[in-house]
Amino acid sequence: MYAIVRAGGRQEKVEVGDVVVLDRLQGAPGSTVEFPVLLLVDGDAVTTDSSVLSAATVTAEVVGHSRGEKIRILRYKNKTGYRRRQGHRQDLTSVKVTGISTGK
Repeated sequence: MYAIVRAGGRQEKVEVGDVVVLDRLQGAPGSTVEFPVLLLVDGDAVTTDSSVLSAATVTAEVVGHSRGEKIRILRYKNKTGYRRRQGHRQDLTSVKVTGISTGK
């Protein structure tokens, strides 16, 4: 069984036991979070009905917080001496999926 959930502004495919890296979530390591389900697949049965999916939830445990790779942004305009350099590191959260409930 797996589910497609909305997490961190994106959609992620998750199964029980998966560790997923998302944008920073509120919560200390060890706390639990729930994600809304967009699609639920159990064997050959695919559930897309919104009334059924509104009762379904995916629970996960926050494993830890970290920061992503540094990206470097460089703006340059030819012949004008204009150069700007900027860096960015995204705040990330690792979560481990502990359960998928269908809500039946």
